Amino acid sequence: MHRVIISGIGVAIPDASITNEELVESFNTWVDDENMRRRDAGEEPLQKSNSEFIVYASGVKRRHVLERDGILDPARMAPRIPERPDDELSVMAEFGVASAQKAIADAGIEPSEIDLVICSASHQQRPYPALAIEIQNALGTGGSAFDMSLGCSSAAAALHVAYNLVRAGAHKRILIVSPEIITGHLNFRDRQTHFIFGDASASLVVEAIGDDETRPGKFEVLGTDTWTQFSNNIRTNFGFLVRAGQEDTSVVRMEGNMIKQVGNKVFKEVTVAAHRFVVDFLARKGLKTAEMRRFWLHQANARMNAMILKMALGHEVDHDRAPMVLERLGNTAAAGAVIALKENHEDMAAGDHGLFCAFGAGYSIGAALLKKH
Repeated sequence: MHRVIISGIGVAIPDASITNEELVESFNTWVDDENMRRRDAGEEPLQKSNSEFIVYASGVKRRHVLERDGILDPARMAPRIPERPDDELSVMAEFGVASAQKAIADAGIEPSEIDLVICSASHQQRPYPALAIEIQNALGTGGSAFDMSLGCSSAAAALHVAYNLVRAGAHKRILIVSPEIITGHLNFRDRQTHFIFGDASASLVVEAIGDDETRPGKFEVLGTDTWTQFSNNIRTNFGFLVRAGQEDTSVVRMEGNMIKQVGNKVFKEVTVAAHRFVVDFLARKGLKTAEMRRFWLHQANARMNAMILKMALGHEVDHDRAPMVLERLGNTAAAGAVIALKENHEDMAAGDHGLFCAFGAGYSIGAALLKKH
């Protein structure tokens, strides 16, 4: 069995951003118009949103988006991302390449030295050709490529797969790419979810090292694990069978098929499950939560992360112990924990341990125990 390290980390965050106040103004304008229709139809009115509610419910104050145009238009409330011809690089692949190039440069290698690409994200632009193969072609990497998905746990699940493939000698260097364009699938007319997500792309290079080798500044992966349990509380129904279920097949109905969640149940159930998973995972590695110098957790909800760690450690933790990027980026799904890792690791000392952990739809949880070289 080979030792395994994360040799490169790359992140791409779009320049465009939207504040809570901008999002609320657009949403409430739409609600005013919708409630007039509902009043005339004898239906219950919708509740408006406000920035204070968003911050309390999630901790998000702004989010970066691949494309602002269209999102804040009450008549549209979806980004305008033009379709591209088949012979052009797709939007999602282009976003993935942006972070992948940075991860490869951080690893100090050439793309040709990669022998497997895994595109692992909560949403894929299409079923085939695999986005990973398109990214492989654009980068010029060798070997093979495939897509996978496990909701917001996608990057952690891909790291679990990559770690075990490299450890077993099946591959030498694996590139994990998580390009998350959540705004393209988000229902900006749903008060429970319209404020949660942002767009970001994150990539990792995972490779084998020699038994006596040391890579200063890099993280050795000491173990990974995943856990799943079925739940409908975070769900999307959009897929190829949506068309087949409609009488009018000329227009695909999006309403009711985009992201939806039962927020209070998700909060309670995932908090308990993640706490148990973290404690049990570290115990199997012969470690306690108190021995972790840093926790890079999924960036979904500030209160959820604080509660998970308080239950695990017995006390509250600060940004230094468990860094958050949620406030300015929103929930960037699989990319979030990778961004937290990228932005908050250089101050760690050789020998320090850290826990990378993500959780989300499924329910699903994935984690990796890391040690700084």
